Amino acid sequence: MTYHVTVVESEEGFAVWCDDLPGCNSQGATREEALDNIRIAIGEYLAAQPEIERRFGRRVTREEVSIQQRLQLLA
Repeated sequence: MTYHVTVVESEEGFAVWCDDLPGCNSQGATREEALDNIRIAIGEYLAAQPEIERRFGRRVTREEVSIQQRLQLLA
């Protein structure tokens, strides 16, 4: 499987998160370390999904919302 990730460089190293998996993030001192760490985090995230569904059922969902109308009201 392939997932898109976002990598952000700072003075402290690199932060990285998986765009498709909310809350799945990691970091590393180098870009390579951050990418290795997010691969591990993604694997652990996916492994935890059956437990999350068992505990919370289908109450956990992802929704898409638009802020366009809100932005127009503020303009």
